[in-house]
Amino acid sequence: MPDLSARTPVRVLSPEAIERMLAEHRLYLGTEYHQGHRANFASTDLTGRDFSGLNLSGVKMDRAVLRRANFTGAHLQSANLIGAILQEARLDRAHLSRARLSGANLVSASLDGACLAKAEMEFALMANAVLRGACLGEADISGAQLDAAVLTGADLRKANLRGAGFRNARLDEADLRDARLGSAFLVGTSLRGADLRGAYLRLAKLDGADLSDANLEEVEGLTQDQLNRSRWNSGTKLPAGLTRVEDGKR
Repeated sequence: MPDLSARTPVRVLSPEAIERMLAEHRLYLGTEYHQGHRANFASTDLTGRDFSGLNLSGVKMDRAVLRRANFTGAHLQSANLIGAILQEARLDRAHLSRARLSGANLVSASLDGACLAKAEMEFALMANAVLRGACLGEADISGAQLDAAVLTGADLRKANLRGAGFRNARLDEADLRDARLGSAFLVGTSLRGADLRGAYLRLAKLDGADLSDANLEEVEGLTQDQLNRSRWNSGTKLPAGLTRVEDGKR
């Protein structure tokens, strides 16, 4: 994992320069890369900038300062956002499939309904982020911090969540089928009605996690001790070999 703490100096561009770069990027995409140039906003201060609805596929914004920027409905497929600062940014319904967000700061960002399928998000900071109904299928979110994040109804099928932190997060009704949750921190996490069939849970911390009505059939690596430290109800579907005991009702 590269050291993202050693930040390069931040560039400041005039509004006119930003518009010129965006126009060149539109031409670049519109001519299938034959004319224009891919926009390069790496290490640029774009705080509060409105990019809503724009096609920014493949844009370079690594290490950019994008606090409170508006990307609602924007196309950011395969964009380079490594180490970018996106605190409180709005990315609702944004298209971020295969985007590179490793080490990005998305604390308190809004990503309702965003598509992050196959995105690279290792070690991203996403505490208090809102991702209701977001698509994160096959995304690499290993080592990311999502404490108190809201992922209600999110699609996390086959996502790599190894070592990720979900303390007190909400994953109610989330689709976690075949997700890799080894050594993940799910302490106090709400997983009510979540579908975890086929998920890998070896060494995952489930202390106080709410598994009411969750489907745990065919999960791998889950032990009786892990289950006993969580909370569940009569609607929780357990894998073969594990049973409900009184300690599990704490």
